[in-house]
Amino acid sequence: MIHSKFVQTNRIKIHYLEREGDRDVLFLIHGNGSSSSFWKELMEKIDTQYRIIAPDMRGYGDTEDLITDATKGFGDFAEDIHSLLEALEVEKAHFAGHSLGGGMLYAYAGKYSETVKSLTLVNPASPYGFGGTKGETGIPCNKDFSGSGGGVVNPEFVARLKAGDRTDEDQSASPRVVMNTFYWKPPFVPAQIEELLDGLLNQKLGEDKYPGDFVASDFYPYVAPGKLGPMNAGSPKYLQGMAEQFIEAEQKFPVLWIRGAEDQIVSNNSFFDLGTLGKMGAIPNYPGEEIFPPQPMVDQTRYVLKEFEKTGASFTEIVMEDTAHSPFIEKPNEFLSHFEKFLSK
Repeated sequence: MIHSKFVQTNRIKIHYLEREGDRDVLFLIHGNGSSSSFWKELMEKIDTQYRIIAPDMRGYGDTEDLITDATKGFGDFAEDIHSLLEALEVEKAHFAGHSLGGGMLYAYAGKYSETVKSLTLVNPASPYGFGGTKGETGIPCNKDFSGSGGGVVNPEFVARLKAGDRTDEDQSASPRVVMNTFYWKPPFVPAQIEELLDGLLNQKLGEDKYPGDFVASDFYPYVAPGKLGPMNAGSPKYLQGMAEQFIEAEQKFPVLWIRGAEDQIVSNNSFFDLGTLGKMGAIPNYPGEEIFPPQPMVDQTRYVLKEFEKTGASFTEIVMEDTAHSPFIEKPNEFLSHFEKFLSK
């Protein structure tokens, strides 16, 4: 049975879902535009040897509504996770992170590697952040990291989140449409869609939360990251050195990288990347691929994991066909066959 709980850590009051287990501890870290509820179906199916803990991260779900200092990169999230382990008296655990949650775990595992038994990255954000970089090593397209952070979010989508819109009347910005177009591969719609939509609509909003603040830029697409909220925390401006810290983590652990073959959110041609949209002609004044190409997010992830492997660690890449951004929701049984095999090694 899954229980909803709260715990006061030395940093923040965290809401989390927990399913009791017999032996190892497994933490499940959700991504942007979601909450711990996205893991519930998988939690019910995972082998009972695992005690499973799925927190709502800062800025999401029912966790205490505290500001994220984006200038620390994913630092606030990493420190929150560590404080949760301490509060629950967990010394070492398996970790899995989806999308932005995968990005958070790069920061966490790089800093707190001694607590990590294994790491599973599910369609993770690039270890160089989201937006504004090129090449497999995350070279900034422009010196102010334009094209990343809070300014790249569709304001109509944010307005509909704020209004609690549950309709599908806007085919480009309604939260339900965005989920059913990009979170999973159409025409699939999860049976628990209403609960998942609740998780999206429960995200904390504002210039200091989601989408965060931004500043004007002299470079395409003419917005650069601000200093607050999760989108700015995921800007490459504030993640410099994170990939290197992960690669050089003191304690090594096995990594499973599992992703949907048809992901349109985290890919080499993401529909949420302004390099991709500019190349398509959807955004004016595009300076061309040489200056601002689509971010090669998959290539960047593979590069970092191969560098990690060179230090004596191991990683496995699995691509699930006919799935998009959330393969653990789209094909939970197939996902679990890969996940549990990895965890049991």
